[in-house]
Amino acid sequence: MSEGPAPAGLFASLRRMLATLLELGSTRLELVSVEVQEQIEYATGVLLWGIAAIFFASLAVLLFALTIVIVFWDEHRVLAACLVTVGFALITVAAIVIVRRRLDRRPRFLAASAGELKRDAAALGARE
Repeated sequence: MSEGPAPAGLFASLRRMLATLLELGSTRLELVSVEVQEQIEYATGVLLWGIAAIFFASLAVLLFALTIVIVFWDEHRVLAACLVTVGFALITVAAIVIVRRRLDRRPRFLAASAGELKRDAAALGARE
């Protein structure tokens, strides 16, 4: 006679456990979607500002280089052209170093989600 209430309690416990697992999965999925959206916004912003910076810097550098060569046209046009070229090369190297540093400092993709999943696994492991 004690077998009747036990399955109902077991099924109720299983339903609660399943509901908890679904809620946990839903929360983690929301966190992942927020992180993906943040990464997309970050990448888009960096890309757009990078394109604008490259475009306007290119125009400014081109006009500056042209001005230098025109100023020294009669006396040292070859030297002026070589110095402008070396200047461009140095700026290029500096830009590459800055981009590499920035890429090294970017946040790891889905880091918060991975951390939450590790905490969940540790909490479930501690219960057993």
